[in-house]
Amino acid sequence: MADLGIARMGSDADAHNTLTRADLADVVHRKLGLSRAESASLVERVLHHMCHDLSTGQNVKISGFGTFVLRDKGERVGRNPKTGIEVPIAPRRVMTFRASQIMRDRIAKG
Repeated sequence: MADLGIARMGSDADAHNTLTRADLADVVHRKLGLSRAESASLVERVLHHMCHDLSTGQNVKISGFGTFVLRDKGERVGRNPKTGIEVPIAPRRVMTFRASQIMRDRIAKG
């Protein structure tokens, strides 16, 4: 996977250690030469499409990065840890992320 040049510098970045929409927009601005407003709009549109597809039940795959997968979990019985009383847990849909092999290899190398 290509290095996008996303580098966080300074003490503020070290404290949060989170990649933000603004970080992504800044990389788009620097690498593609779009204006800051166009870059931010592009990032927002990509994220909007991802969210829309997930909300309609479609999985989202980003080649070389990973796949966001929707899964339906059935009803089950849980237990209140404080009281020990059994309580039903309603069925629900959850989203999981599965990293691509390329991403897993990069993470393993450090």
